[in-house]
Amino acid sequence: MVLRFRYPLQKIVDLKGSEKSMAEWEYAASLGRLKSEEEQLDQLRQERGAYEMELSERSSKPTALAELHLLQDYISFLDDRIRQQRQGVRVAEEHVQQRQVFLTDKMVDEKVWQNARSKSLQKYRQEALIREQNELDEIALRRASARR
Repeated sequence: MVLRFRYPLQKIVDLKGSEKSMAEWEYAASLGRLKSEEEQLDQLRQERGAYEMELSERSSKPTALAELHLLQDYISFLDDRIRQQRQGVRVAEEHVQQRQVFLTDKMVDEKVWQNARSKSLQKYRQEALIREQNELDEIALRRASARR
């Protein structure tokens, strides 16, 4: 007679695994958002560098003052956008840190429940071995009694 191990709190273990998976997904999404924010910041910096070079080149040649002011105004606009984008990167970094802490908590929580399940399984196996040994001992006793 083979009995299967059934952990009475298996649904909780499954729930904790699902929560961990969701936390992993949220962490990955926050990393993607951070990467996107950093890429936008890099783009703005490159664009600013290109316009600064353009301004430098045009200021060394005869150019209308209005064009130089226009380039300088656009560079100032890009500086504002870069400051805003840096703030966006900081917010994204904070979100990544929060998601990482949340994920760590969920991983610990899941591990606690997995360990409880493992201990229960180990106890079940030990009890099964004891039952099996008792059955074998009983069979041996019956055989010994029958021979007498």
